[in-house]
Amino acid sequence: MPRKPARPDPTESELAILQVLWRRGPSSVREVWSELGEKSGYTTVLKFLQIMREKGLVRRDERALSHIYAAAVAQDRTQERAVSRLIDRVFGGSTSQLVLRALSAKPISADELKELRALLADQERKRNAPRD
Repeated sequence: MPRKPARPDPTESELAILQVLWRRGPSSVREVWSELGEKSGYTTVLKFLQIMREKGLVRRDERALSHIYAAAVAQDRTQERAVSRLIDRVFGGSTSQLVLRALSAKPISADELKELRALLADQERKRNAPRD
């Protein structure tokens, strides 16, 4: 069975639309356009959604009078792919360099720090777990 081609990475504009859909859930073109702060024209947002549908980045429900669009890609998976490419391209494959730069570039909240400590502890447990 032939393998399904991978979805292309979203562009900056497509990511902005996906972020609206991830935050709001399924939405009409008008809702997405309004949420974007009307920085783009309505027809521009519509065209982007049509292109994104062709790329497999969004799904369209045509049952209602106005079409409803929903993200067809998971937010966490999209972020993981983008970060992985960033680590390879900018930080020479070093995850620690990315984390160090991120922490030095912007303050971190107490909740984020707690979450980061839990992730580090989990990584340490996995690293020290006996291998069969």
